[in-house]
Amino acid sequence: MNQKLLDAKVKIESITALKPTIAIILGSGLDGLTDKLTQLTMISFSDIPHFIRPTTEGHQGAFYFGKLEGKSVLVMKGRYHYYEGYPLSDVTFPIAFMAAIGIKTLIISNACGAVNQKFKAGQMMVIEDHINLTGNNPLIGPNDPSIGPRFPDASEIYSRRLIEKADLFAKRLKIHLNHGVYAWWSGPTYETPSEIRMIRLLGADAVGMSTVPEALVASYAGMEVLGISCLTNMATGILPQKLSHEEVLSAAKKISSDFGKLVYQLILSI
Repeated sequence: MNQKLLDAKVKIESITALKPTIAIILGSGLDGLTDKLTQLTMISFSDIPHFIRPTTEGHQGAFYFGKLEGKSVLVMKGRYHYYEGYPLSDVTFPIAFMAAIGIKTLIISNACGAVNQKFKAGQMMVIEDHINLTGNNPLIGPNDPSIGPRFPDASEIYSRRLIEKADLFAKRLKIHLNHGVYAWWSGPTYETPSEIRMIRLLGADAVGMSTVPEALVASYAGMEVLGISCLTNMATGILPQKLSHEEVLSAAKKISSDFGKLVYQLILSI
């Protein structure tokens, strides 16, 4: 374990005795899950060595350690994005930290745009696969074989077992859950109509500015990963209206209840 990760691990262990094996990353506007935790400890990123504070509205930048019906969980509220100007080693540092403290299962959520015209804003999509459109990868650089292999397999980054569980609980809860491919767009600009047509031709069903670097590092480190996209809007050019971050946050809050119910059941089943 490198010194930065060790410093962060020591700091966390001085604050909480909980040893979670399940973690959830909350995307923009998806805040309600922490309200269900007991024995709650909130630790701001600014209080942890080598963590930086997110700059995007709707991303608090804190870890919530707590219990959910007896299960120890870690909720990450707020994340870093490539478009903020951080190197991908910083964007994914929280994921490397999670691996260092023993996280085995990671549920990654995001707020994103629907590219598939059969989808509707306000629905959710479980991620079956992704397309990296940025031309960058967080694993570029020297490899630490104690964490993962130099050339990690990418055939099942998103766990089929967890996808089946998500389908089962969505059906029980009467929540419509799409399946699809997520495209990672660097941002911070939203895509042009021509870029959305390209992304659709490439086979993606949704597009957003996060998730892929985190999923790559989590899978590389041996975590079982589930990705859930909250479709807050139709992508550029599908509807005759411009996009705004305020619209994304507002729509995410409306989806948050169903998302919370689904993740709650998933955690209890793991």
